[in-house]
Parts: sequence; structure tokens; C-alpha cells
Amino acid sequence: MAVDPRQIVAGVLTVTMFVMLGNMITRDHFYPVDSDISIHSTSKQSLGTGPWMKGGESVKPCWTKPVPQADQSQGFVTFSLTNGPEYHVSQIADAVIVARYLRATLVIPDIRGSKPGDKRNFEDIYDVEHFVRSLDGVVKVATTQPAEVSSRNLAVVKVPNRVSEDYIAENIEPVFTSKGNIRLATYFPSVNMKKTKEKSNTDSIACMSMFGTLELQPEVNEVVESMVERLRTLSAKSKGQFVAVDLRVDILEKKSCQGDSSLKSKSCYGPEEIGMFLRKIGFNKDTTLYLTQSRWDSSLDALKDLFPKTYTKESIMPIDKKAKFLDSESSELEKVIDFYMCSESHVFVPAISGLFYANVAGKRIASGKTQILVPADIPGSSAASTDYISHYVSKKNHFAYSCFC
Repeated sequence: MAVDPRQIVAGVLTVTMFVMLGNMITRDHFYPVDSDISIHSTSKQSLGTGPWMKGGESVKPCWTKPVPQADQSQGFVTFSLTNGPEYHVSQIADAVIVARYLRATLVIPDIRGSKPGDKRNFEDIYDVEHFVRSLDGVVKVATTQPAEVSSRNLAVVKVPNRVSEDYIAENIEPVFTSKGNIRLATYFPSVNMKKTKEKSNTDSIACMSMFGTLELQPEVNEVVESMVERLRTLSAKSKGQFVAVDLRVDILEKKSCQGDSSLKSKSCYGPEEIGMFLRKIGFNKDTTLYLTQSRWDSSLDALKDLFPKTYTKESIMPIDKKAKFLDSESSELEKVIDFYMCSESHVFVPAISGLFYANVAGKRIASGKTQILVPADIPGSSAASTDYISHYVSKKNHFAYSCFC
């Protein structure tokens, strides 16, 4: 039977049409319509542009959980978490060490902000069940302050960060023995998160308390995860990788960083300096940046000129969460979100030195996210990002390296 040439042509066109449709469906599935990736720019080179490093080696806890204490005192240790999550992890560790030494019951703390009356319950931010479970056998925990413990009658005891057993024996135990119950007030003589040369009897408890007790409660964790996912979507050209920069305008102004062109021996860097630093070490204009600054400020425009994909919380937070997490009078939830966003990013850049940088570094080391780049003066037109890896990582001198193997 003779075949009509027109049928052959029609068949070929039909097959071609289905192949083209299949390609379009595949492309739309992997690259959303609002993505700025074209089908001609999806090469391996264009997707991976920038000095992105592979994640560090996986680590595991190497501390030993202490044996349960047979006898307990009748006293209680109370305290508050203050000043933000970078302080919380250290305050928890010190409180657990003190309560363990005194064989006292630790009362779950409240959370207090910088403004008078700014007070939250522990469960507003952190997972209570996880906290209690993680300390099982280490210290006895009371989820509420017992009625017989009046805050007005508690003896307040100052506790230096990274408290030692000798300090407890000399300065805290006598007060506890005399009063029966105490309230701790942690202070920070210095920002010191480096490893000690000699192992301490309290190291394992400090490790477990700093890295094993605090987890976000579900709603807060959901907000952080949604923001991380949003940034990954916006970072299609860098395989979903983004840079978090701890850059807050109000702190920069207090430290006189704005407009300061001197890069030597600096403890903080302004927006334009951060932008120039990132460009010189190899990040291109398509790199996505997350800033800890909550709302946009005109001083950030110079950074956005260099990196158009620069975002603050207000532009990527789910709309239905802004009233609670961004527009409230308290800044405590904003600080918590920033701490965990900087811990989850692929690269972390501290524009400001201090405890936030030190404890974010510890959390990142614990999870193997060791690309922490510290700005510095860069002579010439280019430099290698590896030259600016945090000393906490390059020298492995962070306390976290005492806790993870």
C-alpha cells in the first residue's frame, strides 16, 4: 500500500511537537517562571560561579554524659536568658555547671529582652521537652518555679561566663549553703570562646549544654526554615547557596564603622566595605546575601549596587508571620531568627566582631558548616577566599573543637 508523503510529514511534526512540549515541562519544573535562569545559562560553570567551598567533614559529639547524681540537695538554681541567643547558649552552660556542682534543681529560665518589661516564657522560643530530656541524668529540672521559691528572697550571685569549679566553690557554694536557693546573673568579662589548653572537669557538661539542649520550638523553626528555603530559591544561579552577613546598621553606627575607610585592626565593617570584600574574593553580582539588619536602610544601597540580590528579614519573611516576628516591640525573636539563619547559610561573614560571631561559629563548626569568612584589608584587585577563613576554623581553636570529633 502506498504511503502518502503528507502523512509522513504530519507524523514527524507531531513527534517534534511532543519532544518540544516535554522539554518545556521539564524546564518549567526545575526552573520556576520567575527564576532569572534562562535555558542557555544552566551550564555547570554558571551555576557554580563564586568561591563556594564544599561543606566540612561531618562531626559527631565526643563528650561523655556525666553519671547521674545519687543524692540531691533541696535547693533551687534560677536564672534568666538575656541579651539574645548568642548569650543564651553560654548562660545555659554556666547554669547547668553550677546546678550540677551544687546538686541543685535547675529551674527553666524565662527570657528577657533589653527593654524593661520585655519578658517571655522559655517555650515561646525554645523546645521545653527537648531541653528537659537532654539534661536527664545531668541535673534535675523544674519546668516551673516552685511556690516556695520567692524571687524577692533569692540571693543573687554573679557568675562569670565559662565559670570554673574553683569559682563555684569559693564564691557560689557558700551563698547557696547559707540561703538554700540562688539566682544566677551571668556576666561576660570578655568574649572568649577559644579552646583551653588543659581539659576541665566541666568541659563535657559545657559541651552538652551549649550544643545539645537548645532547639527552636516548632513555630519559630518553621519561620527560619521558610526563610532559608526562600533564599535558596532566589539563589538558583549558585545552586541554592547564599551568604549570611551579620550587619546591623545601629551597631555599626555605635561602633563608628559607617564611612570609616581604614581597614586595619577593625572590629566592624560597613556595607560598602563588605561588598568590596566579597567581590574581591570572587563572589559575583548574582550572589544572594542575607543581612541581619531587619529593615532596609539607605546606608545599605552601596552594598545592593554590588549585590542586587541582597535581602533583609522584611523582604523574605512570610507575610502572615511579620506581625508576630517582625513588627512587635520586642526584638528578641528577630535576634533568634538571625542567629539560626547565620548558622544555616552556606557562608557566614561577620561584619561585626563579638559574641554573636563567636557562638554562630561554634554552631556552624558543630554542623560542619565551616565556611566562615572574616573581612580584612585586601591589597590589589583580587584575593583567595581561603585566606580569610576564620581563625576559629583555620586554627581549630574554638571551644566547639573540644566537643566534636
